[in-house]
Amino acid sequence: MPKPFQYGNGSLIYCQGEEADKIFILQSGKVSLVFADIETGEDVRSQVEPGEFFGVKSALGRFPREENAITLADSVLMAFTVPEFEKMAMANTRIILKMLKVFSNQMRKTHAQVSSLLDVEEVKPDEGLFAIGEKYLKNKRYAHAKYIFSRYLVHYPSGERVKEATKNLRLADAALAKTAKKTSKHDESPESDETTPPPPPSESSANDAAVTEAYYNAVNLISQKKYKEAMEEFNKIINANEIPEWTEKSAYEAGHCLFLLNEFEECIKHYTNFLAQYKEYPDIRDVMFYIGQSFEKTGNKDQAIVWYQKIVTLSGAEKDAARTKAMKALNELKRR
Repeated sequence: MPKPFQYGNGSLIYCQGEEADKIFILQSGKVSLVFADIETGEDVRSQVEPGEFFGVKSALGRFPREENAITLADSVLMAFTVPEFEKMAMANTRIILKMLKVFSNQMRKTHAQVSSLLDVEEVKPDEGLFAIGEKYLKNKRYAHAKYIFSRYLVHYPSGERVKEATKNLRLADAALAKTAKKTSKHDESPESDETTPPPPPSESSANDAAVTEAYYNAVNLISQKKYKEAMEEFNKIINANEIPEWTEKSAYEAGHCLFLLNEFEECIKHYTNFLAQYKEYPDIRDVMFYIGQSFEKTGNKDQAIVWYQKIVTLSGAEKDAARTKAMKALNELKRR
């Protein structure tokens, strides 16, 4: 029998990437579905109203959730297993017709977006994602290209174009850094002569390129699930400590590798030291989440809750993915 569930305002019902085994109907309250737009990579929000169902496609198709579902008010939901929902749908043709209408509109919108980006009608998911990244890179929309190629490496670690995606991710990242450097120089020297030719490549710039290459080669090893080898490469960059930016990034990824290797005690130690050394790291919430996850994996529920709560209450984290994951983890721990 389907069961009613009560959620407080701001609760996470499910998050993107998790296993889908339930279908929900909103009885009262408000729910927002948050997913990434395939054209921009930015968050898109779709509101669920009372009487509407959600979480259907992933549950029926038995693939991971494509969006985050978050309450916008105190809400009551009915949760159906797939067999329960199928039984109810077969007994009520109106539900089937409503599902077809919703799915048709979603597919039409998705098809239009993909076609406008790729100018093709059919494409494999991994090829489509790669092609979108290439288009962004070609049009010098480097931030979007960086996002798309990083998603490719996460979702298709064994894809045919992993090496190309890694190379393009490096190009997008380098272009963003170059743009930021140019902006900084322009701000410092607004009256400089723009006709002056750039200086020849220096030994330091060649070294920068070598360290950058080493970093992305290590990232590529993660995408191949060669976590130990990747950590060794990141540690080489850390120990050399030649370029602060790449040392910092490598220190973060080394901790990520420890987590993926299930070395949770070492992960906690590593990231605790990381927080003390790199207090201004831009993805600090991700570091805190891995610490919370590591405590949870070692059975220290209380410490896990402490770290998850830090993420949730951290200023400026309202739309952060780590906050969403921390809310999910907190809800699960409270139900145990």
